[in-house]
Amino acid sequence: MQETVYLVDDDPDVRDAVSFLLTTERYRVKAFDSPEALLDFITEQHIGCLLLDVRLPGMDGLELQRELQRRNIRLPVLFISGHGDIPLAVRAINAGALDFIEKPFADELLLEKVDNALELSRNQRHEHAERIDVERRLNRLTPREVEVMEGILLGKLNKVIAYELDVSVRTVEVHRAHLLEKLDARNSSDLVRMVLSTDKYRNWLL
Repeated sequence: MQETVYLVDDDPDVRDAVSFLLTTERYRVKAFDSPEALLDFITEQHIGCLLLDVRLPGMDGLELQRELQRRNIRLPVLFISGHGDIPLAVRAINAGALDFIEKPFADELLLEKVDNALELSRNQRHEHAERIDVERRLNRLTPREVEVMEGILLGKLNKVIAYELDVSVRTVEVHRAHLLEKLDARNSSDLVRMVLSTDKYRNWLL
């Protein structure tokens, strides 16, 4: 998959103008004239960002945003809105959209917003890849190492973990060293940050 700006607008003049501008600036663009056309095409594997008109045929931009989220398509969303559509665009941002661009907009503003969305998309992919890698490493831990790790997550001292697990402090220290090695963590703080970023442990301390 190549990083792409997915544009949805039912106005052919807007589609042509925005596509031309982005293509001229060496962005890869794929334009659609309706929400249904986008939904028939896009999958979780596509990367880049979404540039959506708020007012669309069939379903509005907010409804399209919700449907994309339901399908677990989490690309950053930018909305194009007319002055009367700003309340709808604000609702979309509250629902998770990155930003909106009010018509008429300057070319420089559009390019800046798209740049920001694509940078966010890259960061999200990097974080997702890191999270998957940490989860893979977690699966290599022994049951006892998991118990020690969860004690570390709770901020317990080695002697407390040792007492609760009925093992020696030295045994806990060995397990802690193995944890750092297996998870490729620099120290305990790094270990905690990595583990709490995973889906399994994200809300573990709540």
